[in-house]
Amino acid sequence: MGYIMDLRKKVGHDELIGVGGGIFIVKEGRVLLQRRADNGLWSMHSGAMEIGETLEENARRELFEETGLRAGELELLGIFSGEDMRHTYPNGDKVCIVQVMYIAREYEGEIKLQQEELSELRWFDIGALPDDINPPDNQAFRALEKWFEKNR
Repeated sequence: MGYIMDLRKKVGHDELIGVGGGIFIVKEGRVLLQRRADNGLWSMHSGAMEIGETLEENARRELFEETGLRAGELELLGIFSGEDMRHTYPNGDKVCIVQVMYIAREYEGEIKLQQEELSELRWFDIGALPDDINPPDNQAFRALEKWFEKNR
């Protein structure tokens, strides 16, 4: 999170365009989700891209940092942007997110919760996703549900 933190020192809470990558880990009709520590809402494994990273490297790094897991082959789920991707974090930072999301069906490692940013990791059946989803993640969650319908 070095790039964003350095940028925030210069622009404060002003709205920025934030580019990030993330991964949904799926297994046997379930998806691994994380509960954010900052707002208590459920989210996918994702975060801001660092300078010099590819989006795939960004997504893989975020997954590992947040869960301790390393993703296998990645499948592009979609690119999400627009008005409903504007968000204000609990600390007042404003962002308009451009999010590139991947699906990983294979992974390795043991699940380990990153306690600085997350309060919980949990598997959910795709038909029983939580209602309290982080607002800018809604587009990706809708795309995930459609992906599951096609890939049963």
